[in-house]
Amino acid sequence: MAKVVEYKDVEVLRKELVVLKHVTFSLDDGEFAYLIGKVGSGKSSLLKSMYAEIPLSTGEANVLGRELIGIKRREIPLLRREIGIVFQDFQLLTDRNVQKNLEFVLEATGWRDRQERDDRIEQCLRKVGMENKSYKMPHELSGGEQQRVVIARALLNKPRLILADEPTGNLDPETGEQIFELLRSCSLDGTTVLMATHNLQLVEQYPSRILKCEAKKLECI
Repeated sequence: MAKVVEYKDVEVLRKELVVLKHVTFSLDDGEFAYLIGKVGSGKSSLLKSMYAEIPLSTGEANVLGRELIGIKRREIPLLRREIGIVFQDFQLLTDRNVQKNLEFVLEATGWRDRQERDDRIEQCLRKVGMENKSYKMPHELSGGEQQRVVIARALLNKPRLILADEPTGNLDPETGEQIFELLRSCSLDGTTVLMATHNLQLVEQYPSRILKCEAKKLECI
């Protein structure tokens, strides 16, 4: 099975401080894995390193066939085009409706044909059960609905990898479970999903592979 992510003896730094050291792990095509650990343990930093938000300088780090050590700036948008990112705080553009939010992403990533953009947006909104809400502004949506739109946004470019940073953190348990099931269905469709979470009840209820950040190390449980 193809490796989507492969880290070997990587050191993750934030402002020259070591966040994680000797990080070695890999993720396969279509795999679903949890990333757990206390606040400040390095979960978000690890995720950000995978889409080159945080530069890496030691070890070997390969994501979607691209070597991250010394990656050229012009290659970073190409890498990110193949990664779907789901944020805890949604990060939707508040001055435009759902349709325009998703259209903005497609235009920015090179989709020139209007009809193709509209068709892709409709497909992704249908996947997350939001096909009838495309005209709504973000503030008119509940937290769960906003997170569904964020997942639709992450799916637009048919990513091979989804990185979800506490996607259920701001949601009630029932809504959080629905969002989890959406992400799980993405992995069943063949997309690799790494989900950072504090929700250990979810981890126990739906067992899967676990990566744990603790004491500046990444442990594969």
